[in-house]
Amino acid sequence: MTGHIHSIESFGTVDGPGARLVVFLKGCPMRCQYCHNPDTWEMAGGTDMTVDEIIKQFEASRSFYRGGGITATGGEPLLQIDFVTELFEEAKQRDIHTCLDTSGITFQADNKEYLEKLDRLLESTDLVMLDIKQIDDLKHTELTGHSNKRILEFARYLDSKQIDMWVRHVVVPGLTDQKPELYNLGRFIGSLSRVKALDVLPYHDMGKIKYESLGMEYPLSGVPPMSKEGAISAKKIILSGIRDERRHEPNPFCS
Repeated sequence: MTGHIHSIESFGTVDGPGARLVVFLKGCPMRCQYCHNPDTWEMAGGTDMTVDEIIKQFEASRSFYRGGGITATGGEPLLQIDFVTELFEEAKQRDIHTCLDTSGITFQADNKEYLEKLDRLLESTDLVMLDIKQIDDLKHTELTGHSNKRILEFARYLDSKQIDMWVRHVVVPGLTDQKPELYNLGRFIGSLSRVKALDVLPYHDMGKIKYESLGMEYPLSGVPPMSKEGAISAKKIILSGIRDERRHEPNPFCS
C-alpha cells in the first residue's frame, strides 16, 4: 500500500514524546485560518511512498529515535486511514511507538464501516495528539469551515476506547483567546479520563511567507502573534476549567 506524502521530517521533537520521524500526509478538509501548511490541503502534488520505504527510513536512524517513534500528521492523516493503519501495524511489529496527530474531523459515529477501520487503527496507536481549535461551535465553523461536533465526539470515543490523548490548542488573538471559551474548553477536557498532556501554543504568523509563495491571500493578515505570556495565561484558564470540572464545581459562564 502507498500513501500520498507531502514531506517527512526526520527529527521532529514537538510531535509526540521523544525524537520522531514525522510523516506529513496530503489532504485536509479543514480550512483553518491560521494553518501554516496550506500546501497539504489538496491531494495534488506530493510523493507516493510505501510503508516499507517509511519504515526503512526510520530503521536507518533508529538509534536517534530512542524514546521516540513515528508520528502521522498532515494535512489530516485520517483521510488516508488505510495507509496509516498499515504503517502503524508494521511499526508496532517492530516495537516502534506510534502517534496520530489529527483534528478528528473525519469521525463518523453512525458509520459502521468507518468505525471498524478506526478501531483497527487504534489497536496499533499508542497516542493521539488531538487539535481542539475552538470549543464554541459557531466560532469553530467561522475559524475552520466546519462544526466541531465530530471532533468532540471523536475525543469522547477515544476516551471510551482508553486511548491516551494529548490535547493541543492554538491561542489566536481575538479568535481563540476569550476567557469563557478557554474555560469551557477546560471543562470539556476535564470530562475526559485519558488526556495525558495539554499543549497551549501561541499563534505565530510565520505561515505568511508560504501563502505568498503559493499565491494565496493570508486570512489573518493584521492579526498580531500571540505572546508566550498570553499563551501561559490562556493555559491557566483552561486548567482552571479542568480543575472545576473534576471537582464538580458550577460553571460560572453558564446561566
